[in-house]
Amino acid sequence: MKEQAMKRLMTLDHKYLWHPFTQMKDWMEDEAVIIERGRGEFLYDLQGRAYLDGVSSLWVTVHGHGRPEINQAVKDQVDRISHSTLLGLANPASIELAARLAEISPPGLKRTFYSDAGATAVEIALKMAFQYCRQTGSPQRKRFAALNLAYHGDTIGAVSVGGMDLFHTAYRPLLFETVRLPSPYCYRCELEKDPSDCGLACAAAAEKILDREGPTLAALIIEPLVQGAAGMITQPEGYLRRLAAACRRHGVLLIADEVAVGFGRTGTMFACTQEQVAPDLLCLGKGLSGGYLPLAATMTTEEVFNGFLGEYDEFKTFFHGHTFTGNPVACAAGLASLDLFVKDETLKNLQPKIQRLADGLKPISELEHVGQVRQRGFMVGIELVEDKETRKPYPPGLRIGHQVILEARRRGVILRPLGDVLILMPPLAIAPENLDKIVEIAQASIRAVTRG
Repeated sequence: MKEQAMKRLMTLDHKYLWHPFTQMKDWMEDEAVIIERGRGEFLYDLQGRAYLDGVSSLWVTVHGHGRPEINQAVKDQVDRISHSTLLGLANPASIELAARLAEISPPGLKRTFYSDAGATAVEIALKMAFQYCRQTGSPQRKRFAALNLAYHGDTIGAVSVGGMDLFHTAYRPLLFETVRLPSPYCYRCELEKDPSDCGLACAAAAEKILDREGPTLAALIIEPLVQGAAGMITQPEGYLRRLAAACRRHGVLLIADEVAVGFGRTGTMFACTQEQVAPDLLCLGKGLSGGYLPLAATMTTEEVFNGFLGEYDEFKTFFHGHTFTGNPVACAAGLASLDLFVKDETLKNLQPKIQRLADGLKPISELEHVGQVRQRGFMVGIELVEDKETRKPYPPGLRIGHQVILEARRRGVILRPLGDVLILMPPLAIAPENLDKIVEIAQASIRAVTRG
């Protein structure tokens, strides 16, 4: 019976579905893994095979799959109402979640504007910053600054501030101009400096650009501490703090895109706090609902919020919204997730696992074809190279990263590559022995593919 269901679904998939970030020609030639259910840190396919979820189902699952507390919160909310618009109305779950977010977020962030994905949270932040400047006497501030190799989502505004040619070049004619800052990619420094004694040359270069362009900038957008989709590029200590200070000097709003790095991924609830940075706008998504439902938020300060207040005929309103903005079921999941952070002492219990992960990664860093292992909290990027001495990458056509994740899958772990950077980002609540297993299988898979 399972076999028949598998064949039927695969046929329908190949005939009707279009998968994201996937070359469908290759997809339709392979046998798909169809996930039917999940429990804790495990995923189960239609044939009953178990896999450890090594990437938190694309960086979203915080407390594991099938947590009874979140399940019940969702069921209870559905029994009351599944959706009611926030346009001209309110609902309890969205109000309560906004209040909780204000309690736990970096200082000054008090207002929450909901949406449904990280990219839409970024799009909202960009529009808010632009309109705020126009309405507060700085109409010349029309541009945005962003890092090279940045990734902020796939809507047009988010792509405009993105900096990954592979994803974004095709859409260049549609995009607005962005001021580019050097990426702090120490392993492949674009300034050709030695990170051990460069004195944060990338930050100094960014400061010079902000000195020059500051008067025309509405905001700088940055992924704090880790550039995720670029390959888990970890920023040197002090980098974020210096860019934030430069923004303050020049009156440039700071947008922190914590869609990927928020909710414990870097070891603290929000990455910004590790450098004592409080942004003007904060973009949240992924783990906001515990990984259960599409939910995102753009938080901002009272100062920014007040820039939109006025008489009706002044038309200072933020004319933006989504059909499912503040969906009560998603917000109920978000509230239950925040409750679990407290009940399970998630962040406290995460600290020894972060060290355990670091210890387990040391043998991987010594492998012949591993150029660098980058870790910040529970975010890991393992860069595979053809030649470790020269840092020469593999030819893209070999798809080494893809081969490694297929090997890991055969061994019972779901991973996802970013090119030839292998990503590990397990659920925060993973059992220590299963964390060890993910690392061991990643090591064995890299060894099997690169030696083969």
